[in-house]
Amino acid sequence: MTKFKAVVFDWAGTMIDFGSFAPMGVFVKAFAKFGITATIEQARGPMGAPKWHHIRAMMNGPDIAAQWQQTFGQLPQDEDVDAVYKIFVPMNEDVVADYATLVPGALETVQWLRSRGMKIGSTTGYTRSIMERVLPVAAAQGYEPDNLICADDLAEGRPGPLGMYQCFVDLAVYPPSAVIKVDDTEPGIAEGVAAGCVTVGLALSGNYAGKTPQELASLSPEAVDALRIYATAQLKAAGADHVIDTVADLPELIKSLEP
Repeated sequence: MTKFKAVVFDWAGTMIDFGSFAPMGVFVKAFAKFGITATIEQARGPMGAPKWHHIRAMMNGPDIAAQWQQTFGQLPQDEDVDAVYKIFVPMNEDVVADYATLVPGALETVQWLRSRGMKIGSTTGYTRSIMERVLPVAAAQGYEPDNLICADDLAEGRPGPLGMYQCFVDLAVYPPSAVIKVDDTEPGIAEGVAAGCVTVGLALSGNYAGKTPQELASLSPEAVDALRIYATAQLKAAGADHVIDTVADLPELIKSLEP
């Protein structure tokens, strides 16, 4: 028996898309449609937030805001966010399945959790339409969580707790302290904190490291450790109770947390 009843996983950078690459080029291309130059670094900044809010955060940055004002004569307004978002979503739908490969060890971790009678939940900053492209690709690899809460399913997304509350209902699990939230981004960790869950950040498979497994393998141990230290600091600042490298390390962490 385990004192934990469920684990709620994020998707990109957590269970699929090692390094969280799928949205990066799409953000850059979407802004380019408006004559705005956005960088991959700017695109990575708000990662994990619902995509409308992600675009809003990028537009609030001084560089993109200044470009927008120069191009359109005013600072970006919410209707401008709507316009970029309208272009972004179908572009992301078109590419997301290409990045839906499971993170190494993800399937084995899920099998281990299920063997202990634990439920598997999921939340994401992606919209439902984007996730409809991901689900069959993940299922073909053997990953089918017990539920899915998307950014546009509820009245409010991350970093608020509503997605996690819906997971409690869907999975019939409580109290929050019996649920582990696993994520690679600040908004995803924050939603777990807001809901009162045990939160686990991922240092090397996600947005903060931003590397493929091959790129990580080519780095020196010192360079990898520098990425780990940076990502850990960001995740801890967001409220992560624990930080591990990837979901493959979750079983050992859970064993250490149990009496």
